[in-house]
Amino acid sequence: MSQSQTVRAAVAQVSSTAFDTPATLDKMAGWVARAAAEGAELVVFPEAFVGGYPKGMDFGARVGMRDMAGREWYRRYHAAAIEVDGPEMARIGEMASDHKIMIVSGFMERVGGTLYCASLYMSPSGDLLGIHRKTMPTAMERLIWGFGDGSTLTAVDTPLGTVGGAICWENYMPLLRMDQYAKGVELYCAPTVDDRDQWQHAMRHIAWEGRMFVLASCPYTTRADFPDDYDCIQGDDPDAVLIRGGSVIVSPMGEVLAGPVYGEETLLVADLDKGDIARGKYDLDVVGHYGRPDIFTLTVDETAQGVVEMVGAEE
Repeated sequence: MSQSQTVRAAVAQVSSTAFDTPATLDKMAGWVARAAAEGAELVVFPEAFVGGYPKGMDFGARVGMRDMAGREWYRRYHAAAIEVDGPEMARIGEMASDHKIMIVSGFMERVGGTLYCASLYMSPSGDLLGIHRKTMPTAMERLIWGFGDGSTLTAVDTPLGTVGGAICWENYMPLLRMDQYAKGVELYCAPTVDDRDQWQHAMRHIAWEGRMFVLASCPYTTRADFPDDYDCIQGDDPDAVLIRGGSVIVSPMGEVLAGPVYGEETLLVADLDKGDIARGKYDLDVVGHYGRPDIFTLTVDETAQGVVEMVGAEE
């Protein structure tokens, strides 16, 4: 754990322009600039921010059936996703370096024909420090997203401290949280689209349990943020709210430092006294003095999993 210091952190409660990645990146650039103008050293964007979260879309699927209209929507969604080594990621790196700010953001990662809901960790110098792929897509998400493996259970060491986290309902997975606690995460980033009241209880609990700062970013999204022909269950009223926000920043003692805010796009900013981490762990360190390794242990497989393994090939 790094020495005590104050970190100014920001959480962007903003919607992507769904299925329009260039427009989303333009919007992202504006909010990065705004966070930097507020003096933030780190800014967190929501789940699936680059590429979009297709709330209310069924992609033409029923049990035992898929239709061609749904396949075409998947093609459009696939086209809006980005690749780790692509120009869109390079542009995000430029945003970070231009404003000397670390960026954590949800994005849709395209790998061949598969999409992963992922988070990126971009340094203030514009270097991609790592990504995390969501290990367990929730419900219908499993139709359109692949499953991340243990190789991207990422926590990155930075001058601000160790930065990690989990995506949306991964935060409800106790063993995944333990992995992050064991890696010494100090700034825990939780990109999400969960705008339920229960989410607030989870964020405060995780901060209290892990004795770390939690930065949760949820978008405020309306039907107008999607294409006119977007076929979703919520209908066509452009003012219909699809995701209501609820972003929040929480201290290691479970105290709310900023938010939650609902019903608007906004930027939450808070000064984080990292000395609060040690103050909190004084009486609770779940992977240290409050653990019982003689009774409970967790094994994490961080091996990258693949369908095809090539053996015997010449280097």
